[in-house]
Amino acid sequence: MDKKPQILHRSIVAQSRLFRVESLELRFSNGVERTYERLMPGGPGAVMMVALLDDDTVALIREYGGGIEDYTLTLPKGAVDLGESMRDACHRELQEEIGYGAREFVFLKRLSLSPSYMSGGIDVVLARDLFPSRLEGDEPEPLELIPWKLNDLLSLYQRADFSEGRAVAALALAQAYLAGHYKGEVLPG
Repeated sequence: MDKKPQILHRSIVAQSRLFRVESLELRFSNGVERTYERLMPGGPGAVMMVALLDDDTVALIREYGGGIEDYTLTLPKGAVDLGESMRDACHRELQEEIGYGAREFVFLKRLSLSPSYMSGGIDVVLARDLFPSRLEGDEPEPLELIPWKLNDLLSLYQRADFSEGRAVAALALAQAYLAGHYKGEVLPG
């Protein structure tokens, strides 16, 4: 199991404005061959921010999720534009989605989204020392900013409208970092 499967062939089998579907023909070390299909990202990456409005309060957004056909509470996030640094993408997305910029960004972890079916992931970043600053975003309707106390995350986790796994993971990483139990990397800028 230490030896990765050999890639025999790869091809793009479908493509849209946002995604490409790649087919991978693999041979495992025991000789078994399988075809896997996976979603490939359409750009250089994505970021999700745990933005602290103050030492005790995180910024959530309420937005429509087309995948679940309902409104959901989540964290600010978005695509990294071509040629944009992770820090710059975080700063831009915060201004577009919650109307704040940040002076400090701490990279916490790159999360895979679904390792069996997706090649891309999302970079989780803690944003602190926020200040009011707004940029026009690409959302079809204004996003609602929902301040949430960090000491009340259990009640957030129990809400039916807070169900995004990567947001739950990002909050857990941020809590561990803020408690001094997890190391992050301050993004230069």
